Amino acid sequence: MSDKEQAATGMADSAVDQKGGAAKKEKLVGYFELLRRNANFRWLWAGQLVSLLGDWFNIIASAILIRNLTDSGLALGLLFTIRMLAPFFVAPLAGICADRFNRKHILILSDIVRGLLLLGFLFVRDESDIPLLYILVALLFGVSGFFSPARSAILPDITSSGELGTANALSATTWSVMLAFGAAIGGFTAGVFGVHTAFIIDGLTFFVSAGLLLNIKLPKQFVSKAMIHERSKFSALGYMVRHPDIFFISLHKGAIALLLSAGFQVAQVEIAKTHFVVGLDGAISLGLMYCMGGVGSGIGPIVTRIWTGDRDKPLRRSISLGYLIGAVGLLIAAPLLSLPVVVFGGFVRSIGGGIAWVFSTQLLLQRAPNEIRGRIFGTEFALFTLMGAVATAIVGAMMDLFGVQVVLWGMTALPLIPALLWWLWQLRYRRLGLE
Repeated sequence: MSDKEQAATGMADSAVDQKGGAAKKEKLVGYFELLRRNANFRWLWAGQLVSLLGDWFNIIASAILIRNLTDSGLALGLLFTIRMLAPFFVAPLAGICADRFNRKHILILSDIVRGLLLLGFLFVRDESDIPLLYILVALLFGVSGFFSPARSAILPDITSSGELGTANALSATTWSVMLAFGAAIGGFTAGVFGVHTAFIIDGLTFFVSAGLLLNIKLPKQFVSKAMIHERSKFSALGYMVRHPDIFFISLHKGAIALLLSAGFQVAQVEIAKTHFVVGLDGAISLGLMYCMGGVGSGIGPIVTRIWTGDRDKPLRRSISLGYLIGAVGLLIAAPLLSLPVVVFGGFVRSIGGGIAWVFSTQLLLQRAPNEIRGRIFGTEFALFTLMGAVATAIVGAMMDLFGVQVVLWGMTALPLIPALLWWLWQLRYRRLGLE
């Protein structure tokens, strides 16, 4: 690494330390206070609110459509695999774009393109159209691969250090709440009016979101040509090698996808279709499971944050707790005793997953320098999508071989692996005096 790069990295690290110190001194704001006084975040949050509603319409509709057309667990698993794998291939480029170009413009363009792609879903009518469905899903989530790192990276650009933790928690809770409402309403819409109506609504939400994001006004220092040029000089991989704590934090979303969440999403479709069928093809029961999962993932970090605040040590400890809670939830759901019990198990599982997800994001937001933040989140998102793709493919194939109940029992102990590994890293982290 050149002297110039070392100096730049040192300045970035210094900025992180200064920001972390400022976060301790600046009074943390409440959720309603943040929305009232920060117009930029308010527009970002409103766009998220609308587009996420459509996202969950799409997930329910796509899963039901392919299950009806193929009646194959493998085909269903392939759908979820494509959803996860498509962003993986674009994530490295997406991270660079999030650092090099205007993050607001990336968000708006991504929304418009995704809205247009949703029109193609209306042409999927029978089994011969399955390849078209897979192509559209790959394109749709490939574009989403540009949206997600830019949205994560833009959050510190439009919030102060005292607002950042609140903004992150509120964004994650919004994701969870919209999962709850979107999945429930999406399941009802698909079950009563058909899946193509759900696709139309999803497309409209992207256009509305783009219109809301137009109102964001980024501070000038975040869109200057000099800053954009500097952002292109950093290497995410090199930075993470030199800062192993950042690397280990960025692994959490991949671990959540691989061992706790992605495979369970595939299993829920099979449960709704074959075990507890409510509504057309189980659409309402599937929506209910997703709904309570969203409620749990929202409640978990909000309640736990009362104890942790934005303090480093409690955030780290709570991540291990999140994995343990997730394992308990899987253990409750695995026997498939009844729909209410499965829903409750999914609810508990999502509480744990939500805690691990939100607090690992918060640690990255507090520690990653702005110059390379987009690429760090892009790398994190790539790991998340790759591990999610692996999980969905394996679970889809295993369900065809052994059935969904056996697969669920096999999943119950998996979250204990990242809980243990993260605990071991924290021991070394403390011994190295990095706290």
